[in-house]
Amino acid sequence: MTPDFFKLWVYLAQTPLLGLTVTLVAYRIGLWLYHRAGLNPLVNPVLIAVLMISGVLWVTDTQYATYFEGAQFVHFLLGPATVALAVPLYNHLKELKAAALPIGVALIVGSATAAISAVGIAWMLGASAETMASIAPKSATAPIAMGVSEKIGGLPSLTAVLVILTGILGAVLGTWTLNILRITDWRARGFAVGLASHGIGTARALQVNPVAGAFASLAMGLNGLATAILLPLLIRWFW
Repeated sequence: MTPDFFKLWVYLAQTPLLGLTVTLVAYRIGLWLYHRAGLNPLVNPVLIAVLMISGVLWVTDTQYATYFEGAQFVHFLLGPATVALAVPLYNHLKELKAAALPIGVALIVGSATAAISAVGIAWMLGASAETMASIAPKSATAPIAMGVSEKIGGLPSLTAVLVILTGILGAVLGTWTLNILRITDWRARGFAVGLASHGIGTARALQVNPVAGAFASLAMGLNGLATAILLPLLIRWFW
């Protein structure tokens, strides 16, 4: 950076709103590119925003803690955004009740598969026990996953990164994977994406189809609950 720009950046970096502004601008650019690409899952706005923000922090040599001072308001909104997912659930309540039994079975099998497959792959690659504990809750939403990770001996910071990667991969590859498997029922598609890739996958499902969005919202909430209750028990029995 030139000396003048460096001085300007040092001044701006002290402003709490800088982190928030960078976050909103990066996501807005990502969203614009996403729509320009015809909602192509490869052009995921969250992925684009993450890459842009990472680039800005790297180029300007800004510490993450400094950035987060301003961006923490977006982090705070995760709570209200999660609660707001109750709206599509309410709108499709009859369909959700009618599929109660399949939902229960899919929840148990899907939640267990998400954790066991991740830990199994990590174990085969020679990961440490701490790393395996960090990756086990990666399909739950971030606040729950980080809390579970800490309880079972993992690193919450590593879990947070894995949760984001899982969500982005689910949003990018979920549609194609379900198409290849010839799964056409929007209820099944939405539930699978919401369970495997939490909030980011649910956001994608809501954009594609309202029924898929409702079932993805339900899966996200139920999987978070199942992960928080069952994973510590599974770790205690098998670890």
